[in-house]
Amino acid sequence: MSPYDPSAFPPFAVTVDLVVLTVKRDALCALAVRRGEPPFQGRWALPGGFVRADEDLAAAAARELAEETGLLALDPTGPGPVDGGAHLEQLATYGDPRRDPRMRVVSVAHLVLAPDLPAPRAGGDAHSARWAPVDSLLGKGGFGREEEQPAPLAFDHDRILSDGVERARSKIEYSSLATAFCPPEFTVGELRRVYEAVWGVALDPRNFHRKVTGTPGFLVPTGGTTTRQGGRPAQLFRAGGATLLNPPMLRPEV
Repeated sequence: MSPYDPSAFPPFAVTVDLVVLTVKRDALCALAVRRGEPPFQGRWALPGGFVRADEDLAAAAARELAEETGLLALDPTGPGPVDGGAHLEQLATYGDPRRDPRMRVVSVAHLVLAPDLPAPRAGGDAHSARWAPVDSLLGKGGFGREEEQPAPLAFDHDRILSDGVERARSKIEYSSLATAFCPPEFTVGELRRVYEAVWGVALDPRNFHRKVTGTPGFLVPTGGTTTRQGGRPAQLFRAGGATLLNPPMLRPEV
């Protein structure tokens, strides 16, 4: 048997890409970075990078998340977010041989959900970074300055972003994951606006309040109130221990 010769095989790499979603000004937004280096120099892309030889995929995703946003990743099996943390889970694997012109690159995408996040900072090969509504990033609205023409995201990131958004939209139907977009204590109205932003639909406030407060283990009253929404004091809640909702919160048909 001939000895193993690594040079006999074409170069191959593994990357992690991050679909980082948050709700800003009642709109579902994703983190986008403008690439500072080839390939696709100057194009917007999802944050991410190459997996190092000494790290596993979860560690690479957590490292990229910290470098791009300053956030620490939470255990995806945990009950919900805490200050400064974000929900992170593996999304899907993308391996089209032509997805990266440099070499054969397989990307393991991860979905990140977090409350309203501060302005992002660019890192690695990113020239700049910003939050943008997912519809604009996917070509369903303007993005960038008026003189800029919307262009597809670099690589296959349009597909990855679309998959991440659909994962978030479907998961908040049957899980308590919507609370990952909220601060540790939140009102039912703030939670409703998360559902409206993620699903892109308006919900009846009374029906929504009845459903979420009547679902066992979904919300736990903190005993406090807030007037940050204006008007009368609103009751504050935190995420309960339930990870699956029964009955689920089904998306309205549009």
